Amino acid sequence: MTPNLKPNNELSRVSFIVMRAMRAPLMALLIVYSVAILVMSFIPGLEVAGEVQYLSIFHCFYFMTYTATTTGFGEIPVAFSNAQRLWAIVCLYVSVVTWFYALGSIIRLFQNIFFIRAVEEWRFSRSVRRIIGPFYIVCGFGDTGSVLVRGLNDAGLNVVVIDSNEERIQALLLRNYKGSVPGLCADASIPNYLIEAGLLSTYCQGVVSITSNEEVNLKISAVVRLLNPTVGIITMSKERDYEETLATLGGEVHIVDPFKTFAKVLNACINNPEFYALNNWLVGDKHGSLKTYVHPPVGRWIICGYGRMGMEANHVLTKNGVKTSVIDPHLRKRDEEIETYIVGGTNAKTLQMAGIDEAVGILAAANDDGCNLGVLLNARSLNPDLFTIVRQNSHKNELAFTMADTDMIMQPTLVTARKILLLLIAPLLKHFFAYLLAKVEGREKVVTHVISLLRKKISDQTPLLVTIDFTAEKSGAVIQSLNAGNEVLLRDIIADPRGREKELDLVPFVIKSGEKETVLPTADYSIKKGDQLLFCGTKKAKQLLKSNINSEYTLSYLRTGQYPAMGYFMAWYDKRFNHQESMNEKM
Repeated sequence: MTPNLKPNNELSRVSFIVMRAMRAPLMALLIVYSVAILVMSFIPGLEVAGEVQYLSIFHCFYFMTYTATTTGFGEIPVAFSNAQRLWAIVCLYVSVVTWFYALGSIIRLFQNIFFIRAVEEWRFSRSVRRIIGPFYIVCGFGDTGSVLVRGLNDAGLNVVVIDSNEERIQALLLRNYKGSVPGLCADASIPNYLIEAGLLSTYCQGVVSITSNEEVNLKISAVVRLLNPTVGIITMSKERDYEETLATLGGEVHIVDPFKTFAKVLNACINNPEFYALNNWLVGDKHGSLKTYVHPPVGRWIICGYGRMGMEANHVLTKNGVKTSVIDPHLRKRDEEIETYIVGGTNAKTLQMAGIDEAVGILAAANDDGCNLGVLLNARSLNPDLFTIVRQNSHKNELAFTMADTDMIMQPTLVTARKILLLLIAPLLKHFFAYLLAKVEGREKVVTHVISLLRKKISDQTPLLVTIDFTAEKSGAVIQSLNAGNEVLLRDIIADPRGREKELDLVPFVIKSGEKETVLPTADYSIKKGDQLLFCGTKKAKQLLKSNINSEYTLSYLRTGQYPAMGYFMAWYDKRFNHQESMNEKM
């Protein structure tokens, strides 16, 4: 038996709650008005021309209606008798009391937490159903989620957010995003809320689970895989046990560990400072620059805090021949080679024991920002020449860490958000990085060449990573030209439409054709249907490139140097006379 995976009808839930809360007030109003109108219609009025006048049902209803609004139009259609006036007085007092009762019930209904929640779910589900393009579901809107949603929205991708914190959802509604970002305050590990968020929609491209609770991330991933086996999953995990479980879910699952990511960055920083500068610049680090390289010194390092970050950093430093001293309140030494392990808090005494005088660098890796800043100040007072790396746990403390003037800041939430963002908007970037980091002779020159190209093309502008799909929907002119049997080269689409002898301000990074990736493709690369192109450029270059690949007139000019005839008459004229001239020249 196939389970019903359709979400509950939120509108039906709202209607049920309204009718449940307003049943008694509505019945009271109905009874009071029915009795008032019925009795009024039987009470004799004044005599007119010797005949007693009675109010019709319509006039009785009309009288009760306008008196309910406290308007008062007098005694209509004729003057009332005293008996009618006496009944009118009774009806007025009783109806006022009944209305007060009904209005009180309405106010209580609007304050009912279940009614408010049902309305929010109904509005949220309606907003999700209105999305008619690819979108991602982001579970968790903390520091990581906030950065990620902003990046996806700026890249033109639709996002749906679920978070269990009401304040974060309210903050989401106040953000000035380019497009609408529906948000729901709910537990994302409950299947029904994921379905309401569009998990079963054909437009849903993936689910990103980045809550602060590792167990919740695992549960969300498992529920998503069961409800929709084809959708992609990206989740954050800092524990090895959870990572092993997530790896067995099957399908497309990306596990992002900020500490492992930082360890790779640290290793690249030690062995290839140019690559580290390029990486920081591409991911949008505001401190990143292609002109400034950070090169951690080799010598004794002190690691304060031996959690996941400390362990990963120690592994990298040890692998690069760096001697380390560790200070941690707990004894949790692993297999890595550690020359000195001190159990206790970080203070002047323990820093002296760890060899602060001869150390060249210090890593403050505790999960408390105040502790890390304190370590930094203590260490600098003992050795001002230290190379400093500090972990920033909360984005709210950014000003304090900026003023601390450290050499490197590792913010786990920011590292996670940037890596996920690149996975979604630039999936080919990993092939580009793998190519640059490969230990091949002359690869350092390639990195230097790429940096020089980027400096020339983009200079001080914000770099923009864009993935182009060569399909009929996204590159209509290119596909049309290929279908016509023409060859479209890479130089054709990256040429400047204002002058084809110049190139746009962009650098092609990777072209993927089927299962083959071509890194740093040459200008004579022949584009094929279904290819994917990753490039880095400026916002203006992106707009011009999209015009090149979607306008048949622009593309024809870039390919041949001539614009084709526009319109039926000009096309006929060009075909008739230009063709005749070419025939005469041949003769």
